[in-house]
Amino acid sequence: MKRNVKIVLEYDGGRYKGWQKLDSSDTIQGKLEDIILKMTGKNIGITGSGRTDAGVHAKGQVANFIIDTDMKEKEIKNYFNTYLPQDIAVKDVIFENESFHSRHDAKEKTYIYYIYNNQVHSVFDRKYSLHVPEALDIEGIRKALPLFEGTHDFLGFSSLRKSKKSTVRTISSLTMEKTGPNIKFIFKGDGFLYNTIRIIMGTILEVGLKKRKASSIEKVFKTNIRENAGYTAPPHGLFLEEVKY
Repeated sequence: MKRNVKIVLEYDGGRYKGWQKLDSSDTIQGKLEDIILKMTGKNIGITGSGRTDAGVHAKGQVANFIIDTDMKEKEIKNYFNTYLPQDIAVKDVIFENESFHSRHDAKEKTYIYYIYNNQVHSVFDRKYSLHVPEALDIEGIRKALPLFEGTHDFLGFSSLRKSKKSTVRTISSLTMEKTGPNIKFIFKGDGFLYNTIRIIMGTILEVGLKKRKASSIEKVFKTNIRENAGYTAPPHGLFLEEVKY
């Protein structure tokens, strides 16, 4: 029976070259497709809700693929988790209608970027948060965050040089939560361009370190010039948290 299989998975992206399958199998997509081949005997492509960069993690990535199978949802889930490495796990398997598409049907994505703001790094969180030893201007950061909200052309906050497709996206909310040295930035939006969140984070941190003014953010939107934005923050602090449909 033909099934459109939706999976929800999490992964530690530290040792992978990102989601998208390359010549190497050291990608999340590559690992999953290897197991689908083992399960079905056929080369079948899997589509993710988005392509996370090398080193970026996920707690709620969604993907789908179509196969002919008599296996039940639980059996497919168990099969994946039997053969996947320990840094990738399938949390749920759901049979969807034939038209479901994990990328095209996504309505909102939530990403979280984690900062550890303390003079001494955290031994246990160092792989999953960016260590910032300098004091940050928290109020200055709070004033900068709303400037990214709304519908904008984010080309200047991306690693794309040009694009035939629209680079207009909507960030519905960008908030910050601080608990002691632990700071997380929560991005919610309809989609994000290549490296956009990491470039926004680099820009925010430069504001927090008083290396740039918040007013410079408007200049990036007006010019669409990448060099006017901040640096690209490292990938290891970034998590794809949830995808809503």
